[in-house]
Amino acid sequence: MNDNEHSGPDRRLVAGWQGRYFEDFAVGDVYKHPYGRTVTETDDVWLTNVTMNLNPMHFNEAYAAGTEFGERLVNGLVVIAMAVGMSVIDVSMNATANLGYDDVRHHAPVFHGDTLFAESEVTTKRESDSRDHVGILTTELRTYNQDDELVLSLERSGMVLKREHAQPSAAQPPGWPEGIGTQPEDL
Repeated sequence: MNDNEHSGPDRRLVAGWQGRYFEDFAVGDVYKHPYGRTVTETDDVWLTNVTMNLNPMHFNEAYAAGTEFGERLVNGLVVIAMAVGMSVIDVSMNATANLGYDDVRHHAPVFHGDTLFAESEVTTKRESDSRDHVGILTTELRTYNQDDELVLSLERSGMVLKREHAQPSAAQPPGWPEGIGTQPEDL
């Protein structure tokens, strides 16, 4: 018997986290994103190779050993990708488009084995001039290592859905097609 075959009065379909909508943001809000992430050698080498980044600092241990750092550095694009990814749950789960990344700064090197933590601060919020169903949000994304050292900052702008246009439900949360999994009539 699978979970969909269970029945009884104690079963209910409960909505999980559905992300923030445009109305939920206020300038000055800071969101400390959950789940720090340890950067592995595999993460770094894989993305470095996929993007054809030919700087030996990222994939050649013998070369990197002779530099001021004494070891390979994590590719900065890996750091950006992880930091932005960590922010999605709080900032852009309901975005319809990323509009830009500005003022990107790598403040300190990141090494294999470092654990990254990210937070976003809402810096601007405005209605869209051309689309009634979204607003424009800008955040400053800051990323720290396990020693509380700022390693990355950037400004991120995007269009975020307004709640009335999203209409999420427990049966169809963001990202799920209609009719997949447990439905109210199954309970």
